[in-house]
Amino acid sequence: MPFHSKEMLEQWLEEFAGLGYSISDRVKVVPQDGADGLDTGLIALNLLDSMTLTYIQPEPLGSIHWGITFEARELDLKMNAGRTLELSGELAMVSILCTFLQTKSLAEVEAEADSVTPETLGL
Repeated sequence: MPFHSKEMLEQWLEEFAGLGYSISDRVKVVPQDGADGLDTGLIALNLLDSMTLTYIQPEPLGSIHWGITFEARELDLKMNAGRTLELSGELAMVSILCTFLQTKSLAEVEAEADSVTPETLGL
């Protein structure tokens, strides 16, 4: 089961931005209490300041599969065409970031699996 610390997720966000992807300044890694009180971290943002909190995290927690959660809104959101286009761009970034995080998690699990040999197990 992979562990995603706040520090690791911050590094992955930097790497994602370094690849040339447009990433909103509102994308943040926030603390999340994991098993045994460990800080697992999760990615959060407020889409276009629309008061729609969005989280990107493993689904279920501890999985290599990542999902996007949009919190419920109390009020309707109305936008003009230009603002809706901006939102669609931000949603595309969130989708690509989610795929990137899932790929990084899979690579992390595979790297750990490759490091386990009979010798490291004392066999």
